[in-house]
Amino acid sequence: MTKEIWDKLAMKRALVRITYEIIERNKGVEDLVLVGIKTRGVYLARRMRDRLKEVEKVDVPVGELDITPYRDDRKKDFSQEKIPDLEPMDLDITNKNVVLVDDVLYTGRTIRAAMDALIANGRPKSISVAVLVDRGHRELPIKADFVGKNIPTSLNEQVSVNVSEIDGVDSIELINLK
Repeated sequence: MTKEIWDKLAMKRALVRITYEIIERNKGVEDLVLVGIKTRGVYLARRMRDRLKEVEKVDVPVGELDITPYRDDRKKDFSQEKIPDLEPMDLDITNKNVVLVDDVLYTGRTIRAAMDALIANGRPKSISVAVLVDRGHRELPIKADFVGKNIPTSLNEQVSVNVSEIDGVDSIELINLK
């Protein structure tokens, strides 16, 4: 069974609110960088950048981060492998206030992997986390600094964030897996 939690308008409002919170917390947009975690986090980060440009008249850089090589559920031995860097993003994060953007925060492992990837490629001034949905069930001591909506879930439920760029519609759905 699938239940729509938010529609396009509710998602837009949440992203606008998060964007204003980022401006407020960072006291503007100086040295601000948004890094979207692939895949849906990238599109959310771009939308936030567009709103920042409207409000602050500054084009804040947006990077795309693939955290796959940094995931702790991979079976590879990193001791013999060069960890990939962020050069394809063409984004310097050193001494920047980085906001990691993702769609759903669940166990915290994706954010941990993203922080590992960032730190392997520079030394940001700060790292904060913006998510559209925090569904709970953390396995690591990680929390979001900016949250669109807290949706308490059971372990047999899944939160699905749909973005028009990929899914043809903007919505957040709660899916019962039983």
